[in-house]
Amino acid sequence: MFFSQRALFAIRAALVHLLISLLVATVAAALVLWIWFPQPYDLLSGGRELFLMLVGVDVVCGPLLTLVLFNPTKPRRELFIDMGLVVLIQFSALLYGLHTAYVARPLFLVHEVDRFRVITAGDYGDVDVEAALAKLDTPLRPHWLKRPLTIGIRDPRDAAERMTVLMESVAGGRDFAQRPEFYVPYDSAYRSKALSRAKPLQAFIRHYPIIAGSANDLLKKHNLALADSLFLPVMHRQEWVAVLDGSARILGFLPGDGFEVQD
Repeated sequence: MFFSQRALFAIRAALVHLLISLLVATVAAALVLWIWFPQPYDLLSGGRELFLMLVGVDVVCGPLLTLVLFNPTKPRRELFIDMGLVVLIQFSALLYGLHTAYVARPLFLVHEVDRFRVITAGDYGDVDVEAALAKLDTPLRPHWLKRPLTIGIRDPRDAAERMTVLMESVAGGRDFAQRPEFYVPYDSAYRSKALSRAKPLQAFIRHYPIIAGSANDLLKKHNLALADSLFLPVMHRQEWVAVLDGSARILGFLPGDGFEVQD
């Protein structure tokens, strides 16, 4: 009889704990998957899987620990300490998952000659770029409540600046896309650079006919004909392309290696 009553109280407490955990996890997941890793960055950047795994374990383990430890016959102080430790462990795991996703989140989608490149904090290496980022105009600065920002790259001021970057990149250092001092707005004045190297989306679909349906759905959403659509490859952990309209405005993304496609 005692065990049944104890089990009933513990199950109730675990269910309450589970509901609260799910609510907190939902808020955290909205931050990560809607702001830090919006589609397709959730697939391109890889931080989503680790975060969801950590949160999933966190949501399950907290209520399970409550189920094991909760006993209404314990002294109130002992019960408070037990539950406090469970919440502390669970909250620490959640913070670790959020920190992992925060560090891995994409900051910029940088246009670079004939491609876009996803840039995360880790792509800057050991170089402190905080000062360079702080000098950017406010709309170009990353923020923890901002989605990844699409930007362009200015031309080097002279041959010496160009050669310095090229030599460093060849030696394994940072390329133009990893140097915030080169960042400029991806606006109507800049987009002609992207447009000059973009390829017809028709060629991409011929190479990857399996994505024809997704491409048509995307174009229909923007009332754009296939013949007027273009693409540029996106470089990161997986192969995707950015779909562009005639003004090089990014409409969306499709999976596939754009570098394999010929006009």
